[in-house]
Amino acid sequence: MVKPPPMLISEFARASGLTPDTVRFYIRRGLLKPLTGRKGGSNPYQVFTEEHVQIARMIRMGQSLGFSLREIEALSVEYQAKRLTASRGAEIMRYQLKRLEQKAAHVGAMMSYIRAKLAWLERGGKGPEPNFTDYELAAKAKEVAPIGVTRRHRKYAETYRAVAK
Repeated sequence: MVKPPPMLISEFARASGLTPDTVRFYIRRGLLKPLTGRKGGSNPYQVFTEEHVQIARMIRMGQSLGFSLREIEALSVEYQAKRLTASRGAEIMRYQLKRLEQKAAHVGAMMSYIRAKLAWLERGGKGPEPNFTDYELAAKAKEVAPIGVTRRHRKYAETYRAVAK
């Protein structure tokens, strides 16, 4: 099978569904590490491969799952250092699921409040006015405590960067 030729930033942006500015931002953050091309003289072009497209898609998927870029970077470092075991992956996914459930509870509370407020307004403001705090308290009861994912990731990221230098 023939490998597709490397891409310059604009072609890579189209292939990955990102804007060129987002690509540059990811490069500055260290999430993407393009290869150096032969053209461009003292300022060589940055070139990207199909592997970079896959990395960009994984970044977007991580963001869609609610991970921050800092967490995605740390997970990437952990993965590249071969420290992301199946049990570690399951731990991270369980934690993220709890975070998303908590977020869903807050959104549910907001929706319940809006429905109650709308019904109150449609009744002409008759009866007790809905209080958002009542709905917010129900969502807060479902909050989860962090399990230190970010702290552990930071440690791996610092170790990986030190080894890479």
